[in-house]
Amino acid sequence: MNAKQAAGQPALQQSLGTFQLWGIAVGLVISGEYFGWSYGWASAGTLGFTITALFIAAMYATFIFSFTELTTSIPHAGGPFAYSKRAFGPTGGYLAGAATLIEFVFAPPAIALAIGAYLNVQFPTVDPKTAAVGAYVVFMMLNIVGVQVAATFELLMTLLAIFELLVFMGVVSPGFSVANFVKGGWSGQDSFSIASIPGMFAAIPFAIWFFLAIEGVAMAAEEAKDPKRSIPIAYIAGIITLVLLAIGVMVFAGGAGDWTKLANINDPLPQAMKIIVGENSNWLHMLVWLGLFGLIASFHGIILGYSRQIFALAREAYLPHYFAKIHPRFKTPHRAILAGGVIGIAAIYSDELIKIGGQTLTANIVTMSVFGAITMYILSMLSLFKLRRTEPNMVRPFRAPFYPLFPAIALAGALVCLVTMVYYNPLIFGVFVAFLAAGYVFFLATKGNRQQHAAFDAV
Repeated sequence: MNAKQAAGQPALQQSLGTFQLWGIAVGLVISGEYFGWSYGWASAGTLGFTITALFIAAMYATFIFSFTELTTSIPHAGGPFAYSKRAFGPTGGYLAGAATLIEFVFAPPAIALAIGAYLNVQFPTVDPKTAAVGAYVVFMMLNIVGVQVAATFELLMTLLAIFELLVFMGVVSPGFSVANFVKGGWSGQDSFSIASIPGMFAAIPFAIWFFLAIEGVAMAAEEAKDPKRSIPIAYIAGIITLVLLAIGVMVFAGGAGDWTKLANINDPLPQAMKIIVGENSNWLHMLVWLGLFGLIASFHGIILGYSRQIFALAREAYLPHYFAKIHPRFKTPHRAILAGGVIGIAAIYSDELIKIGGQTLTANIVTMSVFGAITMYILSMLSLFKLRRTEPNMVRPFRAPFYPLFPAIALAGALVCLVTMVYYNPLIFGVFVAFLAAGYVFFLATKGNRQQHAAFDAV
């Protein structure tokens, strides 16, 4: 029995092992290897985007090593919400929780649309949006059935997705050409100039998409059998896996042919393979079907992540307590799972609201999700610094290496990303701030509920 159960609060079952947590860490992110990142080529070119991606990879590596200290010290389903609340009080908890919720609620509709795009390649009569809604229904139900079933399925999908990415690299490698990759590689120019730099900054959200949501393992911390040991292994092995895959996919896709044709589409890998094997090759059909595994792994995993965030916020009275209920049979936060799905499906059909700034619907959803992530990264690193100072004796099963250098690099990188993204995406940032402001009004209006909740915990 864990602490929440002992206190009589809704609690989740502790049943996840190290390999399953690694599967969640990689699976949450691996759809980012299949789509989304290629939008960065449109502004930065292949070479410019490579520099941007390496910068983001360094930020994520230092962030994960630092974030793991918080996750193992405070294994809570709310993840960043719990860390910021402990460091900065209820308002800090609200900001981190709301930012994380935006990240995890807006990422699934982008992935669902990509699933629809992949199915449309195989079945042209299938409407991508209809397929996206169907994906929500199927995988919400699977998440409701139980965390063990969900985690085992996630691990299987992740392994298949990794295999498929390796197959993609192998199939396109005979046609790979460095000349293809570098042609126009600096924002459409063949050589670097000062004019290349703005495009590299503008591509930051799409480089982040390579790694976005790996921190979602924190939301499964309450369900880990041995979080102090298994989470560090899952995080570190996960980030290494993802960096290697991201570099491989980007280089091989860009060297397959005219990369400009892949820069503004949701299915760059099948289209890159078409250049090499033609439209009727069995390899292409296999890629489309296996490519779905990567999208499904992330989609399924992020549903797990957003549901735990909604559940944790509701359990602490930051959201209506209605969403803190656990299914009596399956022991999963079924109401939280369904709530996030309703928002995601609404986003899929909100073209006029979300398709702003001249970008595609998918690109804007990705950017909105990244705003939430970057805000949460900043608050998490600030929480780490604050807790090191105010609670030096806290039990820390894993300590951030090279402290304070690693968290400082992660914090500085996140701040650069935030400033750059605000500059290039002011309209989407305005919508993001509006969401935070609306949530803050609810936060202030429900202060009494949280005080009652805190009094109950004290008893």
